[in-house]
Parts: sequence; C-alpha cells; structure tokens
Amino acid sequence: MGTIDPRLTRQGKIDFRLQRQLAAYTKEDPPPNRVKPVPVSVIQHVAYAAHASHEDGNLAIADMISLAFFFLLRPGEYTGTNSDTSPFRFCDVQLFVGGRRLQLQTATEVEIQSATFATLTFTTQKNGVRGEVIGLSRSGNLQLCPVLSTIRRILHLRRHNAAENTPLASYYTQGRWRKVSPSDITAALRVAVVILGPALGFLPTDISARSLRASGAMALLCAQVDSDVIRLLGRWRSDEMLRYLHIQAEPVMRDFASRMLTHGNFVLTPNQDVPCY
Repeated sequence: MGTIDPRLTRQGKIDFRLQRQLAAYTKEDPPPNRVKPVPVSVIQHVAYAAHASHEDGNLAIADMISLAFFFLLRPGEYTGTNSDTSPFRFCDVQLFVGGRRLQLQTATEVEIQSATFATLTFTTQKNGVRGEVIGLSRSGNLQLCPVLSTIRRILHLRRHNAAENTPLASYYTQGRWRKVSPSDITAALRVAVVILGPALGFLPTDISARSLRASGAMALLCAQVDSDVIRLLGRWRSDEMLRYLHIQAEPVMRDFASRMLTHGNFVLTPNQDVPCY
C-alpha cells in the first residue's frame, strides 16, 4: 500500500532482531530431511583405510568419526567448525589405567597407551551439563575404539606441543595445524558407502557428519540398551526425570563400547531411489 516495510532497516535489510529470531526458529525446527544412521561396517571401513594410508589427516578424520560414534557427539563437538557449539579440547579429556587417572601432560607414552578408560568432560559445549563426564572403556577393536582413538589424538597433540585448549579435531601436517571439518567427515563416510555399495540400503547423499550421533544411538538400540540410558548418553532430554540421573557411574558405561561394535551392523530397507544390486 506504499508504506515502508516494518521488517526492513533504512538500508533495506532485515532488522537484526528479526534475523536472530528467525535463526533461533531454524535451530529449534528439525531438519526437513533427516540423515540416516550408518552401520558400523561403514565406520570400520573408514578406520581401516585411514590406518592403511598412514596419513595424519586421514587418521585424525577416522579417530574423530570413532569418537563421534561412540560418544554420540554433534558435529560441532567433534570437528573444527565455526558453529556455536564448542568442540572438545585436549583439556576436556581424561585417561585412566584401571582406577588411576593419568596426568596427560607428564605421563609417558607407554602409560598413555596402556589406558583402559577414556572420558570427555563438558566444559564449554552448549548441549551438556557443565562439569558432567561421559566415559567409555575399550571396545576390543584396535582401530575402532573410543579409548584408542582418544589415545592417538592425545599423543599426536603432545608430540607437536599443542596447547591444552587445542581441539581434539586438530592435527599437525606439513608444518601447520589443520582441523577436521564436517565436510571431511561427510566425504569420508560417503566414500565408504560408495565402496560398500547399495546393499547397505541407502545412498551416499543420505548421510553426513550428523549421521554419527544417530549411528551410535542405533547401535545401542540394536544392542538392546534401555532407551532412557541412550537418551542420557546422547544428552536428549525429553523427560524431566533424566535431569536426576547420572551417566558418570563407571559400571553403567563399562561395556557399552564393545556392545556397540558387536551389535552395530544393520541394513536399512531401501527406498525406490536405491539401485538394485
């Protein structure tokens, strides 16, 4: 009707308050197309290929995929991203040999390599309770294990004199520090899916870095772990009672890693877009 659009500033741009409101709505709304979880065979393929390559970048990607799967992490927690979710850092990690906690800055490499339990402590991550600790034991697999993946990241950071606030997703190569990005994770997973083929029941485009959180939850569900415990591990708070439960008790988490590997393989029923084989 010829009046000035109240949403716009004098420069013709959306008012910053409306921009923030719309951004908040976007974060609250679920994505229109949910990514699919990947079976553990895909993650194992990435890990084996990375260790065969002996390249620092590939090893870092594989280790962060392993940690994301076992700890049910969001991309902003396990990659070097500019999102408003802070990634886990060197100082957020603890390693234990039995009941003895190691001093990661001063322990010998032999001591660190003998660790049997690894934990991540929520400090600056927006979706966790500050100070809460999540821990897992060894899975029994040399490449795909939350403890061994953590050990490899810690030793790599130590060998290159990384500061305590260095993200776990960092790696040193060709004279400079780099960070594993969500696109690196997505690319590695999709390559594995292409190689393993349509028998998995989904297409490479169906998965991304966000799939790993769902993958870990699916593996636990297939292992018949109680859904309330899965919500606790994944920090999904659909019930207020979960605020009164704790996942820091070591006996609760003791054999989750090995159970996830044992029960993490599954095949999805394909839709019409997945080619026959």
